[in-house]
Amino acid sequence: MADISTYPGFRHLRGTPTVHIRHVEKGKLVHEGTGLSFWFRPRTAVLSEVPVDDRELPMLFHARTQDHQDVTVQLTVTYRCTDPETATARIDFSIDPDTGTWRQDPLSQIANTLTESTQQHALKILGTLDLETAIRTGVERVKAAVGANLKADHIGLEIIDVRVVAIRPDADMEKALQTTIRERVQQEADKATYERRAMAVERERAISENELQNQIELAKREELLVVQRGANALKKAEDHARASRVADDAKADGIRKLAEAEAAGEKARLDAYREVPQDLLYALAAKELAGNLPEIGSITLTPDLIQPILQRLAR
Repeated sequence: MADISTYPGFRHLRGTPTVHIRHVEKGKLVHEGTGLSFWFRPRTAVLSEVPVDDRELPMLFHARTQDHQDVTVQLTVTYRCTDPETATARIDFSIDPDTGTWRQDPLSQIANTLTESTQQHALKILGTLDLETAIRTGVERVKAAVGANLKADHIGLEIIDVRVVAIRPDADMEKALQTTIRERVQQEADKATYERRAMAVERERAISENELQNQIELAKREELLVVQRGANALKKAEDHARASRVADDAKADGIRKLAEAEAAGEKARLDAYREVPQDLLYALAAKELAGNLPEIGSITLTPDLIQPILQRLAR
């Protein structure tokens, strides 16, 4: 609101940077712009004050979906006056020259115009969607439709932004949808749990199969090890037997050679005795026998022993 000071026969107006002032006197434009400060005559001056800052217009209205379900749409439209001349020509922004207040309520008129136009575009797009689709994707669709089609340049305004806050069904329907969605989510959770358990069982089976394969492989290797150990033991036994045979053969050969040598010595000794006279052999034999007999302390001679000896000596 402009700051107007009162003086006798004159008034002084001081504007702000966010307010566009138009001063018309006798049909001619005298002052126009933001942040103005000037004197004027109250009885001949026509003053208009147009806010040029960004304004937000919240809206809350009902709509009906394609399947005849009622939904509540909550959104906010941000606009700004970019053409004050057109705005003052289409909407009454005049102010009282004494108080600086609006004679009418231009912002309410703007709000009604924008609300009706916004509702028209929102209702049109929601009428083509069922309730579930409207709840799931309606926010983006309504925002796109309203942002693309909402125009206010005919009243000197520019739409800066459209924000759709929520699209919600009535309380009973929302509760029913929540129950349905909750059950669906629970089913999905149960499905995920079952799949996770099945995956765990599959992994355990794979681990068990892997362990079984490892055990089979270990058993095969143990079998090969046993076979190899048997082969090694057999080879060792064969080598030992072969060595024993070689040792036995060598020992037998040594014994044979020793026996041959003893036999040869005995033969040579016999050959030497063959040339000796028989009486000398008897004498040697008696000597050998006497050397091998035990010690005789006393001897008893009987006639039976002496008679054959005497007969032999007589002959």
